[in-house]
Amino acid sequence: MYIELKNLEKVMGKKVILHNINLRMEGGKVYGLKGKNGCGKTMLMRAIAGLIKPTAGEIIINDEILWKNITFPRSMGILIENPSFINGATGFDNLKMIASIKGVATDEQIADSLERVGLDPNDTRKYRKYSLGMKQKLGIACAIMENPDIVILDEPINAIDREGVLLVRTILDTLRSENKIIIIACHDAEEMEMLADEIYEMENGEIIEKRNNKV
Repeated sequence: MYIELKNLEKVMGKKVILHNINLRMEGGKVYGLKGKNGCGKTMLMRAIAGLIKPTAGEIIINDEILWKNITFPRSMGILIENPSFINGATGFDNLKMIASIKGVATDEQIADSLERVGLDPNDTRKYRKYSLGMKQKLGIACAIMENPDIVILDEPINAIDREGVLLVRTILDTLRSENKIIIIACHDAEEMEMLADEIYEMENGEIIEKRNNKV
């Protein structure tokens, strides 16, 4: 399992959002993206997820070129910015509706993903009653419920309590052991050091530093 970006560029209007991105990611590692707001982290994640089309360059996933051979990665779970859930439905029902699109995740897998992030599958509260931390946990559960090969999480520990952060660490460790490719962005520098195997620092849409964090 691998993702390779070659000379990736994204221009919107006259603004260069991503410039000359070259990197390779392989299964069994957590890749961290760091940098100030507006540096290009989220846009890079969106490009890898197939949510935006590059202006130039290639995104290759297991020998298939995104936007040429495939429109989206074949097996991907994603949490970017604010996920869209139905306010009047429970967490379980929200995930079940999303899972019905592909028909991959069973009720048991949905329940398991909720429990892994510290949510009760039998909780009858509607999404509108969820705290910010609970909403974030539901977004992570949604990203992992179909057992994807690629997991992209933008600020996964945002608004989550300490117990929830420990659960996220456990989830990432499990995904790593299952040879998944995990890509995260995290403003918490200490937590990034704890979570990521390789860290890419971004500035003005470019990768200015790559560091192997764990040997």
